[in-house]
Amino acid sequence: MKMRLAEIAKALKITAGENWEDIIITSVSFDTRSLQPGALFIPLVGIHDGHDYLNRAIEGKAAATLWQSDHQAPENNFPILSVTDTLAAFQQLAKYYLAKINPQVVAVTGSNGKTTTKDMVAAILETSFNVQKTHANFNNQIGVPMTILGMEPNTEILVVEMGMDHFGELDHLSRLVEPDVAVITMIGEAHIEFFGSRDKIADAKMEIVHGLKEDGVLVYNGDEPLLRERTKKLLQDTRTFGESGNNDFQALNIVSDEKRTSFRVACWPEDNVTVPMIGSYNVNNALAALAVGDYFHLPIKKMISALTTFQATANRTEWLIGKKQERILSDVYNSNPTAAHLVLRAFSQVPTRGKRFIVLGDMLELGTAAAKLHAGLAADIDPKQIAEVFLCGSHMAALQQALADKFTPERLHLYASNQKTQLLADLNDLIEPTDLVLLKGSHGIHLEEVLTALC
Repeated sequence: MKMRLAEIAKALKITAGENWEDIIITSVSFDTRSLQPGALFIPLVGIHDGHDYLNRAIEGKAAATLWQSDHQAPENNFPILSVTDTLAAFQQLAKYYLAKINPQVVAVTGSNGKTTTKDMVAAILETSFNVQKTHANFNNQIGVPMTILGMEPNTEILVVEMGMDHFGELDHLSRLVEPDVAVITMIGEAHIEFFGSRDKIADAKMEIVHGLKEDGVLVYNGDEPLLRERTKKLLQDTRTFGESGNNDFQALNIVSDEKRTSFRVACWPEDNVTVPMIGSYNVNNALAALAVGDYFHLPIKKMISALTTFQATANRTEWLIGKKQERILSDVYNSNPTAAHLVLRAFSQVPTRGKRFIVLGDMLELGTAAAKLHAGLAADIDPKQIAEVFLCGSHMAALQQALADKFTPERLHLYASNQKTQLLADLNDLIEPTDLVLLKGSHGIHLEEVLTALC
């Protein structure tokens, strides 16, 4: 981005000081650790108050700052734009910049698979368009405007990931970006603590269409009855994907091994599609991306080629090599019951000359259903396939109990979340070069610490 401070002030419906109007802003930042020279510093008020870090922003050569009017103005004559709420102004500026660049927008949400789907969609669209996509998982009320304001002026399509854990969040984000295409990957149990049921989660996910353009399209998992029912009243067009025959994009002949998954699409039976990821559950993510690419009239050959080589965001079912040359399936960024079941099934089928070890961390934000949903993972942990089970976190005690009649105590280990050092030591004592290790847990458990030590 490149805007004069006067233009930013006009977008926010305020005025800039006469001496500051011609200051050039080349980026925005709410974090002084990553702030670039020429940035507009946006101090957000949360656990920490960003206003307290203005001097660091100045040291990083910020050009100006937003300033919340209920805070005492700085005395150093640094250029400020006074606003009532810095977060609201941040979002308002993003909406202005989005309208200025005017790309088409693809918005992606879902209980599972939204980051991978976002990456797949972007890879397909990049074959024919200038595309900007959400970095990592910048998918909330701060991350979405950050993604927008990071667009290059020549961006033709913006692919933006949207997360939520409360009602109203997707409504707000959807109205902010006004998508041309909205995608719902699936309805699972993620954040069920805040919603109480999958029905309510489906209601919240459908908020993504609240800002959908009148001539836009919703792409969704047609195998999910909760979504089928809720789309009946939708005025915009829809496209569905899944494994059943009543979908617009149906997967056939799914074959998965330790490195890739292949399938065919019923409407393109002559073409074989391959994605470089383990697990048949990634087929639906690819189908959603293909449906988006088809909406933009891209040739199937181009889309297939893009999926074959696309790069997924780190720590999404990523194969790594450990210090002992063991192979590690890293999926440590997030976890929920649906995702955990799927990856456990896939991992259990990966061929190996050694043993399979699984390290599972707590799945968070499950509320009163936590014990039941953790214990339910036992259905996909077979002692004939899994040598030993390492569990980390208080919620995993329920899974330990559920596995007690399958595994001897020597093969079933439980650790508190602050005992990862001991977990690592015990696991390291057992690993051989021919073994496989799965790491899966919610980010709040920080199994990435175990992953880093193993690698």
